[in-house]
Amino acid sequence: MITLDKYNFIGKKASVRVDFNVPLDKSFKITDDTRLKACIPTISKILKDGGSVILMSHLGRPKSGPEEKSSLKHVVQWLKDTYKTTVHFADDCIGKSASEMAVSLKAGEILLLENLRFYKQEEAGDESFAKTLASYGDVWVNDAFGTAHRAHASTAVMGKFFSDRVCGFVMQAELENAEKVLGNAVRPYTAIMGGSKVSDKIMIIEKLLDRVDNLIIGGGMTYTFVLAEGGKIGKSISEPDKVDLAKKIIEKAKANGVNLYFPIDNVCADNFSNDANRKIVAKGEIEDGWEGLDIGPESVEMFKKVVESSKTILWNGPMGVFEMPNFAIGTNAIADSVVKATANGGYSLIGGGDSASAVNNAGYGDQVSYVSTGGGALLEYMEGKILPGVAALA
Repeated sequence: MITLDKYNFIGKKASVRVDFNVPLDKSFKITDDTRLKACIPTISKILKDGGSVILMSHLGRPKSGPEEKSSLKHVVQWLKDTYKTTVHFADDCIGKSASEMAVSLKAGEILLLENLRFYKQEEAGDESFAKTLASYGDVWVNDAFGTAHRAHASTAVMGKFFSDRVCGFVMQAELENAEKVLGNAVRPYTAIMGGSKVSDKIMIIEKLLDRVDNLIIGGGMTYTFVLAEGGKIGKSISEPDKVDLAKKIIEKAKANGVNLYFPIDNVCADNFSNDANRKIVAKGEIEDGWEGLDIGPESVEMFKKVVESSKTILWNGPMGVFEMPNFAIGTNAIADSVVKATANGGYSLIGGGDSASAVNNAGYGDQVSYVSTGGGALLEYMEGKILPGVAALA
């Protein structure tokens, strides 16, 4: 695999697959530019070498062709302000304007193509579509780790039309940081798994039970484990059909000598609302009509002790419904503990998605070791799956 630092882009038009899937408000203003900032080193390196950049990405989940809320034109001004260069925008990624702009693109300039997913061929991995996209550039750079687990036209198929395929800085950093928790991690090694469903995390949990010393489980998936132990969960989110799976995880943890931690108390509400009535209830004692939306104070203290004594930490998934301030206390406390462990010499990898949002929203993004930009891709990589976007770079 060729890395960006080993390639000179002078005189080259680089087709760069980036992940510009950023959130926009109702006025189409960018509300979180983390993913845009992540690509600055890659784009800057190409421009500094004397090359030009053709940016390709998706944004949102357009269902049937072009739509205003998913247009990448809303990113153009940010690019102009950041790179202080000419930024062209092609309003059709495989239209005449795109090919003409690519031909006339000068060294030091940027061309941004419209949302690739406005065409169904992108997600279908269509070869003809990929070939058209590939025709614009001289070299392919994949810097979109967040979509590397998808065999889409721009994330994987495009690679076959280039003799020069280069791994971008984001992609390289993601893979290198994942290896730090997959390889010989410094111990004690603690994994924190949150989120709503056991079924979403079962494969990564099983892999982690072969590697970690401690596994902390929080979030909605907790209540499936409570069911497995015969506890009461009221109307809390759960997967009754995954109770046997939960029991197997508990058994495997014991067999492997892994310390398995569950919340011992929960913050419950009588309604799924930030303003709902709240009370703290012991594990397995949630009454009918109430649901658990966060971990309780005793759980916070227990988890903090484990996290702050760890030397390697992997965190994926919130401890509760952190989007609601009254139920974000547990997630914020974990973020604080991860920061403290990192300051104490530990290594911390935040596994994208909601965990990354929680850390960034708390202002801790630069106080942990690495914040992944790709939740699903990171999980699949750690599960041992081959990522099409990575394999295409070989």
